[in-house]
Amino acid sequence: MESEIHIENQIDLNSALRHYFGFDQFKGEQEAIIRNVLNGKNTFVIMPTGGGKSMCYQLPSLLMNGTAIIVSPLIALMKNQVDAIRGFSENENVAHFLNSSLSKGEIQQVRKDIQSGNTKMLFVAPESLTKKENIDFLTTVEISFFAIDEAHCISEWGHDFRPEYRRLREIFQKISNVPVIALTATATPKVQYDIQKNLNMLDADVFKSSFNRDNLYYEIRPKRDVEKEIIRYIKNHQGESGIIYCLSRKKVEEIAELLQVNGINALPYHAGLDAGSRARHQDMFLMEDVEVIVATIAFGMGIDKPDVRYVIHHDIPKSLESYYQETGRAGRDGGIGECVAFYSYKDIEKLEKFLQGKAITEQEIGRQLLHEIVSYAETSVCRRKFILHYFGETFEEKRCNEQCDNCRNPRERTEGMNYVEMLLNAIVLMDETQKAKHYCAYLSGHVTADIKAYKQDQFPTFGIGKEKDEHFWNAVIRQTGVGGLVYKDVETFGTLKLTDAGRAFLKKPVSFMLIKQHDFSGTDDDDSIVQAGGKGGAFDEVLYNSLIDLRKTLSKQLSVPPFVIFQEPSLRDMCLQYPITMDELTNIQGVGTGKAQRYGEPFVDLIAHYVESNDIERPQDMVVKTLVNKSVLKVQLIQNIDRKLPLEDIAKAQGKSFEEILDEMESIVNSGTKVNINYYINTILDNENQEEIFDYFSEAETDDLVEAYHEFDGLYTEEELRLMRIKFMSEVAN
Repeated sequence: MESEIHIENQIDLNSALRHYFGFDQFKGEQEAIIRNVLNGKNTFVIMPTGGGKSMCYQLPSLLMNGTAIIVSPLIALMKNQVDAIRGFSENENVAHFLNSSLSKGEIQQVRKDIQSGNTKMLFVAPESLTKKENIDFLTTVEISFFAIDEAHCISEWGHDFRPEYRRLREIFQKISNVPVIALTATATPKVQYDIQKNLNMLDADVFKSSFNRDNLYYEIRPKRDVEKEIIRYIKNHQGESGIIYCLSRKKVEEIAELLQVNGINALPYHAGLDAGSRARHQDMFLMEDVEVIVATIAFGMGIDKPDVRYVIHHDIPKSLESYYQETGRAGRDGGIGECVAFYSYKDIEKLEKFLQGKAITEQEIGRQLLHEIVSYAETSVCRRKFILHYFGETFEEKRCNEQCDNCRNPRERTEGMNYVEMLLNAIVLMDETQKAKHYCAYLSGHVTADIKAYKQDQFPTFGIGKEKDEHFWNAVIRQTGVGGLVYKDVETFGTLKLTDAGRAFLKKPVSFMLIKQHDFSGTDDDDSIVQAGGKGGAFDEVLYNSLIDLRKTLSKQLSVPPFVIFQEPSLRDMCLQYPITMDELTNIQGVGTGKAQRYGEPFVDLIAHYVESNDIERPQDMVVKTLVNKSVLKVQLIQNIDRKLPLEDIAKAQGKSFEEILDEMESIVNSGTKVNINYYINTILDNENQEEIFDYFSEAETDDLVEAYHEFDGLYTEEELRLMRIKFMSEVAN
């Protein structure tokens, strides 16, 4: 080890910092935290990502006798930390990790180095720490202190709860009676208390740094054409490192492949990949061999890449803690970091379904955490203020400096004093025992089962705010929460209580400006990639009319209905993308290679001439329509049809509904590929009926099903008409 530096009360920690790490000064409260550990006191550190938590246990471990035991949740994280520490030291053995990845021989070497006094830091997984042979060994050596990294894993209210973390206190007591330092980058007051209680360190000195990351820009976008939006965003940030978070492994793979197909250097990262692939992808990202990592939350914990310029959430996370932790990967070098999340309430509904079947307490916690992230996504108040309020920190929104979408584009404000008064009175009326959803229903006059059971629909003030809907009342609750008039009691899973300020408001109401809310009602979560416009995304009506005329002319020449050539969504997409080559045309919604070759040439010629004549600036980020895994399903569908399997059986095998299979077949034939479903149609319609419907589509101006249904006075079902339309398009259009 380098020359020893002896511990004294007044030790020159700045000299030690320079000696071991080459830094001239500490960040924030690092020095005070380190002194606390050196003085043998239990210490609790809440410090945002990038604040320098690691230094808080690294430096004291080098200065103290014995070995510090650092509990860390991820094997990849341990390796990175050990490599980093060794990089600062002349002694290769100054730090080791102990986990399931080591051989018996390697474990023996680790133990030898600890016994010799060479190893000052031992990183262990909680699972390894519970093994009897490791406990027995550690009781025989001098331990300086215990450190728990990512301490939020202890709490059920944390975003990454791990049951094995709950046993740490018991194990520590078996090994040695030395101080504990717990560190986390995200902790609400509830999580903080949970951690301290579980570790029996309520007496700990707490060091809480501000959670404000003033170099980060926060934005929520409606989840429309999300894949297209992401590609456009990345292409506008070429040469910059970014992370895209998705909730499922399937979506990670899908998005990574989509980006690759569109010329973006991206790789997936999730727990389903083998350890070698994960390590390789992580290293390639750190070494800048790839620009973008598409990942589940398995990626990022403790990964210190300082120059991540953006973090995109394809799916909204399960909690505000997760969101904060994941966005915290951006801008760790102090440079700008943009955090863009795409939000649709449908995602929340999916997450709620995942909670079903879990223990009641877990469900309640999960729902409460989801409610908070919804509130954040839909709020129109300063996002920075909202986040910091959640973590128990007050923040003046003028300090945001337009570093969130709500402050950059402020929304209309209206006087809301009367509405706030209605809400607070309702909370008092019900003795502060109900959750937000209940008050929203009560005030808007919606009779729920609970309101009926409590006979609250008979109260004089029931429906007092019925001119406004439940969405509005939700917004009032959120804004009064951020405004400090009400709070959610986590112990009772989110029942609303009045603060002292709320009670003062009721005694003497004052002006309370409400901000008009975002409308996310029109968001979608369509898995298909729908083309969107280029710069500005403006729809070209003039071009559209020209394309309609061209289609009409060709339909007469070829004696086929216009929709057989290109359907209207395809024409509309041409007016956004301006394809001027046959390759570009195949990127248009509903246009496959076959259809492009058959009908495309006059269309690209017309568009090319139009673009040149009108000096049109075309979007450069053309998006492929399908991903490989979707193509695989498509191929399987065609193969199963070729094998003449009943469509119901095909749907069941692919885990889809019959309607979804029809959607898929329509997509296939509309893109120019033939499918032969005669074997199936023959079982439900006789030849006469088939001919009648076929003739109809041959002469019709439109393929609209409603019109077809009315034409036959309801003689045929929607499914029968759809199947015949697929047959017609396959035989005539392709």
